Amino acid sequence: MNHPLGKSLLAIFFATVCLADDDALYQELDLLTDVLVTVERDYVQEVESKKLIEGALKGLLSNLDPHSGYLDSEHFREMQVQTKGEFGGLGIEITMKEGVIVVIAPMEGSPAERAGIKAGDAIVKIDGLFTKDLNLMDAVKKLRGPKGTSVLLTIHRKGTKGLFDVPVGRDSIQVKSVKGKNLGDGLQYVRISQFMETTFDDVKKNLKSPKGLLLDLRNNPGGLLNQAVRVSDLFLNEGVIVYTESRIESQRQKFFAHSRGTESNYPIVVLVNGGSASAAEIVAGALKDHGRAVVVGEQTFGKGSVQTISPLRNGGALSLTTALYFTKSGRSIQLTGVTPDVPVVIEPEAPKGIEVKPREYLREGDLPGAIQNPSGLSREEEETPELDELPEAPIDIEKAPVEELVAKDQIFAKGLEILKGYFVVPEAA
Repeated sequence: MNHPLGKSLLAIFFATVCLADDDALYQELDLLTDVLVTVERDYVQEVESKKLIEGALKGLLSNLDPHSGYLDSEHFREMQVQTKGEFGGLGIEITMKEGVIVVIAPMEGSPAERAGIKAGDAIVKIDGLFTKDLNLMDAVKKLRGPKGTSVLLTIHRKGTKGLFDVPVGRDSIQVKSVKGKNLGDGLQYVRISQFMETTFDDVKKNLKSPKGLLLDLRNNPGGLLNQAVRVSDLFLNEGVIVYTESRIESQRQKFFAHSRGTESNYPIVVLVNGGSASAAEIVAGALKDHGRAVVVGEQTFGKGSVQTISPLRNGGALSLTTALYFTKSGRSIQLTGVTPDVPVVIEPEAPKGIEVKPREYLREGDLPGAIQNPSGLSREEEETPELDELPEAPIDIEKAPVEELVAKDQIFAKGLEILKGYFVVPEAA
C-alpha cells in the first residue's frame, strides 16, 4: 500500500490495530482504504485527502452514540472557549427565529449594549453577508473575533422603517454562568446556566448566608463534571455524590461529599425542566437522593453518559463516551432523567376554545443511537416533539421584580411557594 492516502489512514489507525491484533480489523481497514483511494482517484471533482479522512473519522464515530464524535480544530477551540467562559466578541445572546438571527438580549455593559443593540433586533447581515444563509453556529463564529476588531451588523428593528447598520467593536467577553437575586425575607435565588470552570466560585460568591435557596438548573445543558461535583459538595456533608461505571478501570470513579466548607442546612428547592441535562442532572439527582432538596418542575433530559475529550495531533479532538454515571441510590438517569418531587405541567397560553398540548422537549431518548439505560428502564413512549417552537426572550432575572417572575414563570412560582412553606408557622389549634 504505497498510496499516500492509504499510508495516512493506516497511521491514524495503527495503534488501534496493534492493540486489537485482529485480522478482521486489518481487512476492514484495507476495505476502507480502498474506498478512500478510489474516491480520491475517480470522483468527479478533486477532493483533499484531509477532507476525506476527517469525513471517515466522523462517520466512524457517529455510529456509536449521539455524544461521541470527531471535533475538527475549529470546533475543538470553540468547545474550549465555552468551558472557559471568556472570548472576544460583542456580548449578545442570540437565537434563530424563522431563518433569521434574533437578539435575545445584549449583556450589560457589553460592546453590543453600548452600540445600541436591543433585545428583539433581527440581525439581517453580518459584514454584508445575509444571515439567512447561516446556521446559528456559523453566525456565532462570525460575531466573535479578536479584541479590538469590529463587525458591521445590519439590523431590522420592530417599529423602525427599513434596515440600518450598526458597527460594533469586539472586546473580551466573560460569560456569567451564575446569576443571583435576593427574593426577600432572607431567601435567595441562584441560577446556573452552564457548568464552566468558574461556576463553583461564582455560586459561592452569590450565596449571602440565605435562610432558604431556590436553585435554578432549567435549560442547563451540563458542562464540566468536576464543577457539578463541587457545587453538589457545597450543600452535602457526606456520602456519594455520583459514581461512574465503565469497562475501563481508570474511568470508574466515585465522588464523595465532605463536611468542610458545606453550607448550613437551610431549605433548598431545585428547579428543573426538559432542558436540564448531564451535569445539571448530577446536581439535581445528588441533592434529591440525599434528601437535601425538593426538586420541582419537569422531567429532565436524561443524559447519563460521560465523554472523554482526547486532543489529536492535527489540532482536533476525539469526543468519546467512556462511562455512565449513577446517583447515590445506584440509579442511572440515562434516558430516564431525574423525576421531580413536585411535577409542574406547563400550560401554554392559547386563544379561547383552542386546545394546546403541554409543551414537550427533545430528550436523550429521542436522539438516534442513544445508549440504553443499563437497568433496562425507559421513559414512556411518546411522539417526538416538533422542533419549530422558538424560545421566548428570557426575563432578566437580576432586574425583574419577584412579582413579575411569579406571574410569568409557573415553575419559579411553585418553587418559591414551596420554599416559603418551610417558614410558615402553623397556627395553634
